Amino acid sequence: MTDVRPIIPGFYPDPSICRVGDVYYVVNSSFEYLPGLPIHASTDLVTWRFVGNALTRPSQIPEHRGNPSGSVYAPTIRHHDGRFWIVWTDTNQHGAGVGQLLVHAEDAAGPWSDPVEIPGTVGIDPDLSWDEDGVCHLTWAPHAEHLHPLGTVPIDPETGTLLAEPRLLWRGTGGAHPEGPHLYRIDGWWYLLAAEGGTERGHSVTIARARTLDGPFEPAPTNPILTHRGIQHPVQNAGHGDLVQLVNGSWAMVHLGVRPRGATPGFHLNGRETFLVGVDWVDGWPVVDEGRFTATPVDASFHDDFTDAALAGRWLGVGMFPETFTEPTGDGGGVVVRAGRGPGIPLLCVRAVDEEWTVDARVDAAGGVAALEVRIDEAHSYALVHDGRTVSAVLTIGPAVSTLATVESGPEAVLRLRARLPEPTSRWGEPQPDIVDLVVVSAEGAETVLGSADGRYLSTEVAGLFTGRVVGVRAVSGDVVLRSFSYTAGPRDAGDGRAADHGAAG
Repeated sequence: MTDVRPIIPGFYPDPSICRVGDVYYVVNSSFEYLPGLPIHASTDLVTWRFVGNALTRPSQIPEHRGNPSGSVYAPTIRHHDGRFWIVWTDTNQHGAGVGQLLVHAEDAAGPWSDPVEIPGTVGIDPDLSWDEDGVCHLTWAPHAEHLHPLGTVPIDPETGTLLAEPRLLWRGTGGAHPEGPHLYRIDGWWYLLAAEGGTERGHSVTIARARTLDGPFEPAPTNPILTHRGIQHPVQNAGHGDLVQLVNGSWAMVHLGVRPRGATPGFHLNGRETFLVGVDWVDGWPVVDEGRFTATPVDASFHDDFTDAALAGRWLGVGMFPETFTEPTGDGGGVVVRAGRGPGIPLLCVRAVDEEWTVDARVDAAGGVAALEVRIDEAHSYALVHDGRTVSAVLTIGPAVSTLATVESGPEAVLRLRARLPEPTSRWGEPQPDIVDLVVVSAEGAETVLGSADGRYLSTEVAGLFTGRVVGVRAVSGDVVLRSFSYTAGPRDAGDGRAADHGAAG
């Protein structure tokens, strides 16, 4: 079977792609986590490097409570007239009637501008395209009934001003939840790519075309052009695509997908990820070739002892920028994580991007209560809670909160979370997709395993909504110090006390 590794693994959903010269850029949704809108770059489409986040300061997006799967939805990245442009949705501001938001930059690594709002465009999944006269067109999935499901309007991207009245563009092929539109001008046609079926197992990519934006849009005879619904394939939920023309004139498409594990209905571990397929044009329609590209595996391991004044771009907060609730210790010995410093959740975290991984955090809880936790949201997390005297393994699964075990500890402790795949025992698949070990590590490297938990409860098939797992250190109360943090990719046997020592990646 075709290699099914994602090109950008982990919680990187809703990909959008553009090319500038011989460099390709992908931006992804970030939902409640800040900084937002992560951007990766590649020159070969199969090896990607993180270049930065577009939303890096409160003047671009308000900090908030960190509501699960809220805030930053489905962006589009484009390059036009020497600038990068990203348009996105902030669902937290829908109640105030805020429409789509647009930023620009000379360099994809930033800095990115403060946003302009496009008024009267409340909805999700915005797209930008330019016609032959240089007019910019916003296409999106509006909430307004007369424009639903897919609408469009010409705009001035500098100011967000509407240049005409918004209008309905296409109703889709009849699948549920038409969304994720992308509009392209190719060979005298306007092509409209869309996602249909919802972002779960029925997800798909469909396409239509028209000679003018006045339509009518004619659906492709082979729709959907990409879906894995109803078939046995290691990647499911395939959809939300975006096309790009390559340097050599051929075409490709990024799309999201998940890699479910465990017994039926299957549970995916790290959220919706970014995949890549080839595209051929046959009789004026795109035909997908899923075997054209093979993603290059990358070791995502890193070690951070926080000696740099600024945190690396991989570090996230829940509804808050990390700078709001952290600061250097001043002695070069770590980072202080403070409770009660903003509206969100004081969790300094990174995305889990591997199916198997180990995190070691050296935590000083003399001034408060700390937790090393892996989470989907506040109601679905596994944590090692350290109060300076003891460490407890605590599972939160919906309303059920359970303490598995507690051991004594001094103010400083090495806490370990390990995600591992179960040994196969059944032809029908293991009940759990993975197992999460909650461990305290002694100064000599010996493990005390406080518990091992079924990973299905940290999947969106259980928790719902749209994100993936993150892992990090929270200030439950007071001020705690994170002395070091190591993320080691791949399997690690129980009792292996080796400390990770890898260069920072991503």
